[in-house]
Amino acid sequence: MLTLTENASTIVKTLTDQSPDESAGLRISSSNPDATAFAAAVTPEPEASDQVVESGGARIFLETQAAEVLDDKVLDAQVDDQGAVSFAIGVSA
Repeated sequence: MLTLTENASTIVKTLTDQSPDESAGLRISSSNPDATAFAAAVTPEPEASDQVVESGGARIFLETQAAEVLDDKVLDAQVDDQGAVSFAIGVSA
């Protein structure tokens, strides 16, 4: 299952706390058939087939294909000086 670093949990929680929906989470999906590129967006709730990952108060919704590819990965995140968020996927230790 995808794990989150402390930074990623904090940043995802901060992003989803801005949503009026208490059940909001960050949905990660892949429209690329090889699942080499991912999209992330705050959504009010998971879709029926999404895998839900909760860590440190953060909620991640993984589309089926993304869940398979990211199963043994770690999600990290950072915010730059301009406030832009970037995510990185690494291999779980």
